[in-house]
Amino acid sequence: MTCIHLLLTLVFAVSLGTPVEIHRPRGVPLTKKPFYEENKPFTCLDGSRTIPFDRVNDDYCDCKDGSDEPGTAACPNGSFHCTNAGYRPTFIPSSRINDGICDCCDTTDEYNSGAKCENTCKELGRKEREVLQKMAEITKEGFLLKQQLIEEAKKGQQEKKVKVTDMQENKKQLEEKVEALRTVKETAEQPEKEAKERHLKAWEEQKAAIRLEKDKAKMAEAFLELDDNADGFVSVSELQSHAELDPDADGTLTETEAQGLLGGTEQVDTSTFESVWTNIKEKYHSESQSEEPAPVETPPEEVREPVVDNEPYPEEDVSEEEDEDDDEEDDYHEEDDKAPPTVRTPEKSQDDEEAMPPYDAETQILIDAAQKTRDDFEEAEKALREMEDQIRNIEKELSFDFGPNAEFTYLYSQCYELPTSEYIYRLCPFNRVSQKPKYGGSETNLGSWGSWSGPENNKYLVMKYEQGTGCWQGPNRSTTVKLTCGKETVVTSTSEPSRCEYLMEFTTPAVCQEPTNIDLSPHGHEEL
Repeated sequence: MTCIHLLLTLVFAVSLGTPVEIHRPRGVPLTKKPFYEENKPFTCLDGSRTIPFDRVNDDYCDCKDGSDEPGTAACPNGSFHCTNAGYRPTFIPSSRINDGICDCCDTTDEYNSGAKCENTCKELGRKEREVLQKMAEITKEGFLLKQQLIEEAKKGQQEKKVKVTDMQENKKQLEEKVEALRTVKETAEQPEKEAKERHLKAWEEQKAAIRLEKDKAKMAEAFLELDDNADGFVSVSELQSHAELDPDADGTLTETEAQGLLGGTEQVDTSTFESVWTNIKEKYHSESQSEEPAPVETPPEEVREPVVDNEPYPEEDVSEEEDEDDDEEDDYHEEDDKAPPTVRTPEKSQDDEEAMPPYDAETQILIDAAQKTRDDFEEAEKALREMEDQIRNIEKELSFDFGPNAEFTYLYSQCYELPTSEYIYRLCPFNRVSQKPKYGGSETNLGSWGSWSGPENNKYLVMKYEQGTGCWQGPNRSTTVKLTCGKETVVTSTSEPSRCEYLMEFTTPAVCQEPTNIDLSPHGHEEL
């Protein structure tokens, strides 16, 4: 009956959550109690030696592993087990036993130091349960959001696959259209090209004729200028008046040199002057051109600057009436000084004269028709390029590893910022991470998307971004992004643990796992 009574008492105590003391040496966890039996010699846990049991916790270290002194500070490598009923049990180094500082929340580490410790295990347990409860609620809500994300992602992926298939078909039709329009364009460009060549050839011939007429006119004018005595001949002496024709550029045109320019004769008439003109026209300076003075360009500042007398008057001494009189006089004198306007026909410059005339109506019709085919072809080709870009972008998106159930798809093409006191950090998942000074400055690339780099059991807990902007005399910047469960998608923190290596904390529902039933009851009897 006594044994049954004791068993019922134990069960009743457990049901009430009352901690029950299991007798064992101080500092020994329940899992190692079988190694500490009072009626048997104690063998060190490392098996190095066996000692009488009364030498356990005698404040003298007998075992190399310190296992004979779990409740004293005798062994430097020993450890003390805090039961911490109502909270989590833990181990502390044996050197902290009776050091006057309360390390165990149940105060068991200061049993002989005289320190005034308060048992805080129940309060710590309560706070921990509140945190766990809050985490459980976040996990539950995050997991529900994750299911929605998965459903939307799968639906979106399916729609994109169908869209790509349709676009591939449309692309084939566009390619056929482009090729057809290319043929039409080339067909229309051939007569356009021939018509333009005919027009250009005719214009080249016309320009050659115009140049020839001009050259003949200049030759005739030069002959008249050189024939000083108007006898119908240009003689050696008359030619010598133009020193610019000097062949050896010594500044003097000798009689022999002049005769050489005239073809070895003393004089030439208009018929033979043509061959002479061919040799001298590049150097010849017309006398009519030298007589006309070159126009002197006056800077606008000089024109507008009023003439100042030797004795200037202060502005305040001049009355308004005098100002008006001066203005009238100025206007009068300006009109007197102006020469009567000369009506001059604007001379055409050489560029104007050599400018190709407009195309004739027939050629212009061919040009317009060819341009229409070019516009149609370029428009179709542009539409084809745009469609190819869209297909390429969708296929790129579909190629990403967005998680086992595509739960990370919603992060694609999104960016999330975290402002700090100095910088604005920007995370664009599956693209890049950057840092920009808060008060102006260029952006720094902290890494481009590399891969998932989490542990083997779940690689989707860590993102790696690599090959960012190089550090001065250092490596390229890189960023590790750690993902944690959360109802919101947000960058929570950023740091630089090592030079040029950044760390970001990022919460997202996509990593929330299905919640399990967590026992939030007090840890009152876990040491039973």
